[in-house]
Amino acid sequence: MNFFDAQDRAKRATRLLVVAYLVATLIIVAGVTFVVALAVAGSSYTTAGPLNTDNTGLLVTVAIITATIIIGATLIKTAALSTGGSKVAIAMGGVPVHPDTQDPLRRRYRNVVEEMSIASGVATPEIFILEEESGINAFAAGYTTNDAAIAVTRGTLERLNRDELQGVVAHEFSHILNGDMRLNIRMMGVLYGIMVIGLLGRIILRGSRYGALSSRRSKNAPAFLIIGLGLAVLGGIGVLIARIVKAAVSRQRESLADAAAVQFTRQTSGIANALKKIGGFSDSSYLTAKDPEEVSHMLFGEGAKLASVFATHPPLVERIQALEPGFDASQFPNVDAQARQRASAGVDEGVSGFADATPGTGVPTPVSGTVGSATADASMPTPIIETVGRPTPEHVEIAQNIRESMPKSLYAAAHSTNDSYLLTIAMVIDEHDEGRQMALVAERLGRDRADRVKELADEMQAAGRHVRLPLLEITFPALKQRPLPQLEYLVDLLSRLIAMDGKTSLFEYCFYAIVINGLDQSLDPTAKPRPSKLSRKAVRGAVLDLLRILSRNGTDDDAAAEAAFAAGIAVLPNWARDATLGAPHDDEAATLDLSLKLLNALNNDGKELLIRSLSATVKEDRKTTSVEAELLRTVCAALNCPLPPVASAHRQS
Repeated sequence: MNFFDAQDRAKRATRLLVVAYLVATLIIVAGVTFVVALAVAGSSYTTAGPLNTDNTGLLVTVAIITATIIIGATLIKTAALSTGGSKVAIAMGGVPVHPDTQDPLRRRYRNVVEEMSIASGVATPEIFILEEESGINAFAAGYTTNDAAIAVTRGTLERLNRDELQGVVAHEFSHILNGDMRLNIRMMGVLYGIMVIGLLGRIILRGSRYGALSSRRSKNAPAFLIIGLGLAVLGGIGVLIARIVKAAVSRQRESLADAAAVQFTRQTSGIANALKKIGGFSDSSYLTAKDPEEVSHMLFGEGAKLASVFATHPPLVERIQALEPGFDASQFPNVDAQARQRASAGVDEGVSGFADATPGTGVPTPVSGTVGSATADASMPTPIIETVGRPTPEHVEIAQNIRESMPKSLYAAAHSTNDSYLLTIAMVIDEHDEGRQMALVAERLGRDRADRVKELADEMQAAGRHVRLPLLEITFPALKQRPLPQLEYLVDLLSRLIAMDGKTSLFEYCFYAIVINGLDQSLDPTAKPRPSKLSRKAVRGAVLDLLRILSRNGTDDDAAAEAAFAAGIAVLPNWARDATLGAPHDDEAATLDLSLKLLNALNNDGKELLIRSLSATVKEDRKTTSVEAELLRTVCAALNCPLPPVASAHRQS
């Protein structure tokens, strides 16, 4: 299943959740209205005989108020959770992993997350540890790929080796890439909205009992008891329905994430052994410091013991057998005994076999292995379209190589709250216009910080262009720690530096677009969704302009550009058959920007077709330049279709 299929399945799951939510809401509204009618009737009968008056107006009001409470609570909770995955992680007791940490377990954890981020083509998520949790578990939270956070328990770091940790992180990245996080946020909002009615019922019951004790002759006590009891029961029924739907949807997504983790890492042993350790560990994957119910569907393993109908994950043995068909429950390792044995020998289980590759110290051993029964064949490159949202082991290997080849000083700057800001500015300093650009930096930031920008810019130019975008992706978590006004100031300064020479190169545009895409949740948390209706003519024109720009920038030869354009056109429907390459655009960056804004309105089928066309254009001459690779990644980022590093471009660099 490719990225676009996964997105469509997430949308179908969302529709199922909405239907279940509406059904539960209607049941609760009808039930509450009936309970209030009984309470009013009972109260009237005891005080003035049988009820004879028409209470239709009252009951309609009750129904409207009940629906408003449920929907309002859902919207408020969803809005609160949509402000960033870090809020969910912190609410669960998560502690940020400091970028400069020297702890080997935390450093290894950060390295694995950053490598998976580079391999996936998304901004590095914020990284957390649940320090009070000794079980083996993890989750990813957020509303988009740009505000995601990953959290693992302390037990995960202490009990798993690097391969197992990589399998768990790859599982969580699958949730980030497949659109599961947004679905999970909506589930939490739905559960909360329905649960509010039950909470109100319990509050009324407690108040009724207190009132009965203080005033046993209260005429309204029976009515309040009926209403409170009815709300508590109805709220419980609603939560029951929502939990069953949540469990059914979540089990399917977890199975897909397990399979994706194997695809990402090219070996089953990492995630399979992590699951085995959960089964053989007395603490299992359970969370104890916080109530896991609200986030149970987001976790790598079960957060608590639940009845099978409410279980948000397939049975543990079933998950392992999907990876290793011959596994039997009797083969679970005794993790507690192994930990005691290793502790007595003075060996930290989580660090055993750990070789933390420091940036600038060399190239790692290439990844090798098999996926199921199919042997991995590096000679058969994966088509670009198939890698969207689906990094391959080669991309993970490329990511390791890139991270480890980064100069130590630049890598450290990317993790510094202060230097990450200056590093981002250094990335747009052009050696041909450096004097004027540095003068503006000094004017806006002061001489000391301008000197630091110059130092970083010199190191960046020496390191090579291929490290810039990966460094930028690693920089985002530190950048987002800055106050919003400072981020707005940064974006304004970048735009001024880029426009200083009166023209915007494609690299400058790509860089600026990725900065905006990575910071958009911080710059504009209430951003409106893209427009739903655009003229077909405008969209088709944007597609052709994009193909023309890509064709011309992939080669200096006009005939080769014509052939590349024709290859891209051949993938499109008949409406594009008569299109010609034409003359170069006067302002390619402006044309590209307008095209991407229009094409963001495409549905998944349209986006998939567009990327197939772009891929055909790039592959026409059987080589991929760095300009083509950057353009492809920028286009895919603008379309919210994360693209890993283009492997052929890195093999040539």
